[in-house]
Amino acid sequence: MKIICTIAALGLLAAGSQGFAQDKQTATANFIGPDGKEAGRATLTAAANGGVFIEAEISGLPVNKWVAFHIHETGRCDAATHHESAGGHFNPTKAEHGFLAAKGPHAGDMPNQYVGQDGILRVQVFDTMISLDGKEDGVRGRALMVHADSDDYRTQPSGGAGDRIACGVIK
Repeated sequence: MKIICTIAALGLLAAGSQGFAQDKQTATANFIGPDGKEAGRATLTAAANGGVFIEAEISGLPVNKWVAFHIHETGRCDAATHHESAGGHFNPTKAEHGFLAAKGPHAGDMPNQYVGQDGILRVQVFDTMISLDGKEDGVRGRALMVHADSDDYRTQPSGGAGDRIACGVIK
């Protein structure tokens, strides 16, 4: 069972948490927009007991709108191809896409996020189905993606989330 939630709602990661001090693995992703310009940054931190905390701030997005936020399988963000170079969603277990799908979700599924009036997406998500350097579930070398529309959590293979508008390779 996949548990994904916003960290702000759970309060799971207090500064100086003993679990994180003992086993701190981190990665970053620099986002680029459809124009090829820098759009933001994400920091990913492996939790001591599994899963990864993702914190990001991405600008230049559609205002006052819910957008999809996913992990894609390939660590390439080529704006010239509208970020199609990032491939499909990261799905090592071959599950269906979406939280509401009968045989879902897969590891690349994350909840929709809201972009405010300033066009900046500020996100904190904890994904229990991934690791930074695991075997099958590892996301280092893959891509984080923001889509133009929200994910309906059902439609295969991508939730009807629309164009890819910001992409960052996880390094």
